[in-house]
Amino acid sequence: MGLVRAGSRLKMASMLRNSMRCSPISPAWAVQCATRSLGTTAQLQAQVQTKSKKSLSRPGVKNIVLVEGVRTPFLLSGTTYSDMMPHDLARASLQGLLNKTALPKDAVDYIIYGTVIQEVKTSNIAREAALGAGFSDKTPSHTVTMACISSNQAMTTGVGLIASGQCDTIVAGGVEFMSDVPIRHSRKMRKTMLSLNKAKTLGQRLSLIGGIRMAHLAPELPAVAEFSTAETMGHSADRLAAAFGVTRLEQDEFALRSHTLAKKAQDAGLLEDVISFKVPGRDIVSKDNGIRPSSMEQLAKLKAAFVKPHGTVTAANSSFLTDGASAVLIMSEEKALAMGYKPKAYLRDFVYVSQDPKDQLLLGPAYGTPKVLQRAGLTMADIDVFEFHEAFAGQIMANLKAMDSDWFAQTYMGRTSKVGAPPMEKFNLWGGSLSLGHPFGATGCRLVTTVAHRLRKEGGQYGLVAACAAGGQGHAMVIEAYPQ
Repeated sequence: MGLVRAGSRLKMASMLRNSMRCSPISPAWAVQCATRSLGTTAQLQAQVQTKSKKSLSRPGVKNIVLVEGVRTPFLLSGTTYSDMMPHDLARASLQGLLNKTALPKDAVDYIIYGTVIQEVKTSNIAREAALGAGFSDKTPSHTVTMACISSNQAMTTGVGLIASGQCDTIVAGGVEFMSDVPIRHSRKMRKTMLSLNKAKTLGQRLSLIGGIRMAHLAPELPAVAEFSTAETMGHSADRLAAAFGVTRLEQDEFALRSHTLAKKAQDAGLLEDVISFKVPGRDIVSKDNGIRPSSMEQLAKLKAAFVKPHGTVTAANSSFLTDGASAVLIMSEEKALAMGYKPKAYLRDFVYVSQDPKDQLLLGPAYGTPKVLQRAGLTMADIDVFEFHEAFAGQIMANLKAMDSDWFAQTYMGRTSKVGAPPMEKFNLWGGSLSLGHPFGATGCRLVTTVAHRLRKEGGQYGLVAACAAGGQGHAMVIEAYPQ
């Protein structure tokens, strides 16, 4: 079976490379697009216009709106947040949302948070953060986990509660704290310690202690790896890039584009979802600290990070370990208007997808995008704003090439033709996870809030969010601008 599976993977990689040779995306696409994109902000402001596209509102279906979205600054792990706990960050995002909306705490029906690496002391981090932020102990809260789309799941769970009539007002969010992750003793040591706790006599305790060996003391370190395949995500990204013929140059160009656009957006004050936060015992933080525009020459000096020595994924064209939290206020349109709010956007159709975690771990956007467009009755041409999660530059490029391949659509998706790649002049124009940072559980809310803000700024009507996640899963959602 292993040889058959390996042969299948080699065949797929070979066929993908052959099909990609005809791809219209040239090796220098990123430099050209970055150059165009850097000058788009002023142009877009001048070109804001009212779209005449039909609304996705449906008779008898409740309209659900995004009222507001905020996030703490996303910081490199091990920096200013390093002495905190994850629920501290989640609490800060909740308090920031309350401050920005003047929302009465007792108006919230339910709170849902996403996270990936759980702090064992706060297993239901949504509840601990809510209590810390001053919400009533009568407000139910629960925590969800779905790898990098955990806060996407938190939001859509909230959408479901509103659509079913259970709730009118939901706060959803996500948090990740990579500065301090649980590190376990070895299994043998854990068993010994549990047995020690149950031992009734001194002799039993001494016997157990005498059985401890040096090997027992080796810790189990966490890793961003697949349980089902034991492969790190970076290794998977490198293989995926190779299968789709994504070069090191393309990946470095895309990473440079992400950082350059993020810095421009940050300097222009476009990242208005970021709230200032006073870190206890330290300074006030008010902006992301991982945005670092470089040069192609500097990027080219970095060595392969996963597949050594000839891999193409490096530290610079990968998202970095990040601490941060996000929160959004989701309501039924009727309730939002009754409370005097002006919503930012409608949350429309969404899908979750899942595929082989070995060979297609990071292709969630390629699978999710055509499905959500079909559900919404839209085409790629209808979408004005694209915000895709950037786990790795190679992952993004592989998804774009998959979406632009008839062969891939026919072979793997049961479609007659490709959906097409997003135009780069509409794609991640304010940076992305490569530059802004990627706190696993918090990124989904950032993506949705960014789409809402970009639609308003650029005068578009429809936005599309897409993200991959560990386990070979993915998410896509259509967002519609609220009438100005």
